[in-house]
Amino acid sequence: MSALAGVGVGRGIAAAKVLRMPEPLAPPSDEPLAADVDAEHARVQQALAHVADELNARAAAAGGEAQQVLEAAALMAQDPAILDDVRSRLDGGANAERATWDAYAQFREMLTAMGGYMAERATDLDDVAQRVVARLRGVAAPGVPVSDEPFILVARDLAPADTATLDLERTLALVTQEGGPTSHTAILARSKSLPAVVGVVGLLDAAADGQRAIVDARAGTVELDPDDAAVDAALAEREARLAAASAPITAGALADGTEVPLLANVGSPKDAAAAVAAGAEGVGLFRTEFLFLDASSAPSVEQQTASYTELLEAFPGKKVVARVLDAGADKPLAFLNDAHEENPALGLRGIRALRANEAILRDQLTALANADAATDAELWVMAPMIADVEEAEYFVALGRELGLKVVGAMAEVPSIAVVADQVVEACDFVSIGTNDLTQYTLAADRQLGSVAALQDPWHPAVLRLVKMLGDAGARAGKPVGVCGEAAADPALAVVLVGLGVTTLSMSASAIADVRAELLTVTLGQARARAERVLGARSAADARQLAAAVAAG
Repeated sequence: MSALAGVGVGRGIAAAKVLRMPEPLAPPSDEPLAADVDAEHARVQQALAHVADELNARAAAAGGEAQQVLEAAALMAQDPAILDDVRSRLDGGANAERATWDAYAQFREMLTAMGGYMAERATDLDDVAQRVVARLRGVAAPGVPVSDEPFILVARDLAPADTATLDLERTLALVTQEGGPTSHTAILARSKSLPAVVGVVGLLDAAADGQRAIVDARAGTVELDPDDAAVDAALAEREARLAAASAPITAGALADGTEVPLLANVGSPKDAAAAVAAGAEGVGLFRTEFLFLDASSAPSVEQQTASYTELLEAFPGKKVVARVLDAGADKPLAFLNDAHEENPALGLRGIRALRANEAILRDQLTALANADAATDAELWVMAPMIADVEEAEYFVALGRELGLKVVGAMAEVPSIAVVADQVVEACDFVSIGTNDLTQYTLAADRQLGSVAALQDPWHPAVLRLVKMLGDAGARAGKPVGVCGEAAADPALAVVLVGLGVTTLSMSASAIADVRAELLTVTLGQARARAERVLGARSAADARQLAAAVAAG
């Protein structure tokens, strides 16, 4: 038996035979075009339309977060700029497959160079290109293999179109060689409550079709060729974990009764039902961008009020933390900032962009205050990318002026932790966005595959910043929450509580796993794990140290 390690997603465990994802299509030949240009152009048009229709159909069937991801991919097959590029390459003598391949490759390079959210789209773009070229060749597009038996899917990485429509009756777990804890594979696996281990170095060299394997997401391990006793133990452990996850919903708490409210991250009012069903005790991150991202101008106060009211009405008497518009960099909006920036991730984004367009910010805060007054929810409002106390004071003062009762700051820029004592005095609360905090602390774009290994919230530098914020909050008597993907990692959730975090917010599907994990430790035990990992030398070391303390 051999063991491989990666980053686990969730607490699940599975034992089955391995089924490998087929390798991508080989690049097209450079043979010159031997057909009529107009006819080949029409053939590419038809292939693009077919792929777009297929992706939209998968989106409709998938629903939820997966639907949004797939619809975005479908738009990549409908982009007129791609078709124009293909036409120019056909006119230059390239064959249809090569013209399409190269057009998407050029687009991919452009997205990768932009970084952030746009760089993440590059992986999705590869999948679209493969599907279009496969259509032109008349062959099946690379995708999830079909099996009559349950299996563990092994791949270099998975495209959203594949992850979103997995047969959950037969796919017991996912294992990928690439990707990190915030990759689409990890996010969609978590949304489907599917055990996964990502970023497994050497996976494709070690795992073969038909091999038996045990995937333990909680431990972040993949055991190949286990014996019967190990498989039986894994299956027994799986049943125990399933029983724990299906236990009656209770409020988040530690074994000693210490309360740790578990909240949900939601992207629009339509996500509220799933959050309520999962037992969320409120909303820890309401992303308000859904009203802005597809708009040519900022929505009116009336439009915003209606949408915010709809969400708040789903959580009577419960806390809802709304983040004001987080745009710029990876989510560009022409009406907010249309200036070219050499490095937009470090440019006019978050509170900086809103401050430069205060009328938009005032309208949003007014709409939030209106919704608060019209409902029984407990509305908290925070601003993204707060860097220091001056920015915090600006936002809090404006929020108070416009009628908001609880106003706070998101901690995503490392500087806010350095001056945490000042910021918590100015704010009612702080919420840590671990995705961006990690990316800025390690100078590693969270959507860039080449630095994915650095994008890990277990890194001791990130955890030390979290402790600085937690300690400052405790001294001032102010709550400090986490609303990044780190909160959805059950083992890390325990460490975060030990570092002083008072609430955890995550995707609704992760709540059950985190709730079960918290019930296994006391506050003293959580603090012991936290103290141990602060001395770690790397993210991997931190995981191992936390696991060692947990094992006793």
